[in-house]
Amino acid sequence: MFEALTSYHLIIIFSITIIISYFFNLYAKKTGIPAVLLLIFLGIIINYSLRIVGYSKPDLLPFLGVLGVIGLILIVLEAALDLELLKEKFGLITKSLLVATIGLAITSYFSALLMNFLFDEEMLTCLLFTIPLSILGSAVILPSIDDVEKEKREFMIYESTFSDIIGIIGFYAVLSFANAGIGESVTGAVIGNLLLTVIFSVVISYILIYVFQNIKGHVKLFLLIAVLLLLYAIGKMFHLSSLIIILIFGIMLNNYKVFFRGGLKSLLKEDKVGHVLQDMKVVTAETAFVVRTFFFIIFGWSVYLGSLWSFKVIGVGLLILLIIYAVRAIVLFLFNGKNITLELFLAPRGLVTILLFFAIPSELSLGNQFQGVLLFVILISCIIMTFSLISYKNKISKLEHLKEEEEEEEESIINDISEEEN
Repeated sequence: MFEALTSYHLIIIFSITIIISYFFNLYAKKTGIPAVLLLIFLGIIINYSLRIVGYSKPDLLPFLGVLGVIGLILIVLEAALDLELLKEKFGLITKSLLVATIGLAITSYFSALLMNFLFDEEMLTCLLFTIPLSILGSAVILPSIDDVEKEKREFMIYESTFSDIIGIIGFYAVLSFANAGIGESVTGAVIGNLLLTVIFSVVISYILIYVFQNIKGHVKLFLLIAVLLLLYAIGKMFHLSSLIIILIFGIMLNNYKVFFRGGLKSLLKEDKVGHVLQDMKVVTAETAFVVRTFFFIIFGWSVYLGSLWSFKVIGVGLLILLIIYAVRAIVLFLFNGKNITLELFLAPRGLVTILLFFAIPSELSLGNQFQGVLLFVILISCIIMTFSLISYKNKISKLEHLKEEEEEEEESIINDISEEEN
């Protein structure tokens, strides 16, 4: 079947997939059901439909890895291009950083203790599996919170972005420890790696902004994305924390007035950089949408639902979810106070979780059962988020309706008074 597909068939499949994903997004905004969840289920339906009619599916897991890396880069870049370094937001940035860091660290540790007890594996090995499960799914959260009130939306943008970055750095640090053994040399190497990456990122970001503001012509934004992808790949080859390059570039581009001060200000052409920034936001968002669409469909296509039909899988999954939400509730309460219901349940797992899971070496694997746990946690956390968003939207709708009724009542009273005076 698949060998018989022509270029026209592939174009039709690509186009229909994008159209379906677009309507999924519209439906998600209207109902609160994350589009990512719909895409995963679509992939599952396609997989089992082909099985029913007798076609064997091709192995698309290699494409999943490539799409995951590109999607991760674009998602972080998209989020970084929305981060504003303003004095009045430093409190929010600090708070979201602390919530993301503390929440991820505690959740990972206690989940690893559980895995250590149940699977009798080394603690470091268990952490390799629990760190991905402790990372917020920014690819799921960011497209789903457009209608959330500004303060909560900004907090979730910062928190989910920091969660991605810190989680990825933490994961690869633990992977280094697991491969080489814990020691001062490894710890020093990790710290040195971070410092080197930050310095390199700042320097290269200055160069890129300066160069691209002077490039004439309209065909330059995908060139910039290509350069970023290249830097990410080269950074990985040299064992740098490449995602920091993307994060710092996005932050510096979106806050160019903050970074180009003093003598550096003379190098800046504000109108041209402003145009590059606005166009970059559009291109990044559109490209991230396409990549995210195919990533989650292929993930749904690739999963084995039979891995869920195990009491052990369901039990471990529920215990991990309990740890996730219990830790999150405590941390959010300490930093945000009592009004945390929405943020508490907006804790889905998504692209980064899946990507890091497939990055675990086979010699450190905990077996196929953990794939079932991974799928269970992703699906249930997304479903919990769905109900939370639906509840929030209904609450907002009721409040708006009550406000309209009050305004109409006030207007009616004013009219009655006016009529009496006349």
